[in-house]
Amino acid sequence: MGQQEKVATSLAGAVSEEISASLAPVDAELERRYPGDPGTRQPVHTVYVPGDAFTADTLRSWGDQALALLDEHAPDAASFAAVLGLPGELAEPVHSRVRAKLEREPVEDLRVDFEDGYGPRPDAEEDETAARAARLIAEAYANGTAAPYMGIRVKCMEAAVRDRGIRTLDVFLTGLMAAGGLPEGLVLTLPKVTYPEQVGAFVRLLEAFEKAHGLDAGRLGFEIQIETSQAILATDGTATVARMIQAAEGRATGLHYGTFDYSACLGVSAAHQASDHPAADHAKAVMQVAAAGTGVRVSDGSTNVLPVGPTAKVHDAWRLHYGLTRRALARAYYQGWDMHPGHLPTRYAAVFAFYRAGFEQAAARLARYANRAGGDVMDEPATAKALSGYLLRGLDCGALDLPEVARLTGLTRTDLEGFASPRRGDLTASGQ
Repeated sequence: MGQQEKVATSLAGAVSEEISASLAPVDAELERRYPGDPGTRQPVHTVYVPGDAFTADTLRSWGDQALALLDEHAPDAASFAAVLGLPGELAEPVHSRVRAKLEREPVEDLRVDFEDGYGPRPDAEEDETAARAARLIAEAYANGTAAPYMGIRVKCMEAAVRDRGIRTLDVFLTGLMAAGGLPEGLVLTLPKVTYPEQVGAFVRLLEAFEKAHGLDAGRLGFEIQIETSQAILATDGTATVARMIQAAEGRATGLHYGTFDYSACLGVSAAHQASDHPAADHAKAVMQVAAAGTGVRVSDGSTNVLPVGPTAKVHDAWRLHYGLTRRALARAYYQGWDMHPGHLPTRYAAVFAFYRAGFEQAAARLARYANRAGGDVMDEPATAKALSGYLLRGLDCGALDLPEVARLTGLTRTDLEGFASPRRGDLTASGQ
């Protein structure tokens, strides 16, 4: 043992106490505005189905149609891998997991659409459709056939359709309450938001419903769709989307990018409206920064190129969708929209390939960090958070299995969740 160092200080304890007292409001603000990720499962996609097209067998029908497309246009692992350019070692695990997913859980998140996909209808017809959607969703949760997340997208809060959107939401939620209550996986989507005040108005609407039914305050959350330039940049130069998150008063669960409405708003011609356009990248980057740390998740948009027709056209559409999905995942957009059953095979192929391709490296890095072992990369708490989050997302969607994750990391799911959701001080105390 070497000589013990003498420790001396110059500042009185009162200095630290004074500084802590002065920063107490900031500490509270950080906790309130940046609570971190909620730690719940995030679906890899959202499927939109028009209100009048939604039936009790919609989920199973989408899975069956997707499987039929695979059987017709890529019947085995080798042919599917050849279409998408999958490396040989991923061909069989991805193909088998895609088929299993389509058989077991073809849709992770479904939104019954009463906006663009439904359009203007007579009031009596929309009332009836909203009531039917509530009944079918309640029945699906009751009999175990529901997707993990289900809900509706109502019309926006603009003057022309505001009353109709409010009534549809009321009919739908009231129907769910009459059928036994709000399901845990319920999701509401507010489209075409341009001003934070519209978000605030939607909050007041949800508050009124909660009070009317004696629900806990804050029980109802909602997603905000970013579909206009005004939702990204306000007239005063501030980031509108950040103000929308604040206006939601803790109820915002997601920000969803609307590929085609946003592109059209900026004057992008139809042939170039896509989720990888520079204008789309800018919007999503602003959304991502505004949402970081708030617990609000960001979702990419969709492609309108459908895998239909002869095999060559289906393959072209599959390659496009697969490439866009892998691109989004690399940019930390872990969710997107799917508009057709034919998008499901490539959604899951892209997601499964993304997690399986990086699985062993991520598991090894996290194991070294957890065991304080050396290596060629010096990781820190924030990186451990990212590594465990990556593995958890892979587990949630079915890309990875817990036994293989445990085998390579030596960690349980509870351990992973602990690394993925550290306390704020645990990340900052390292000084990195």
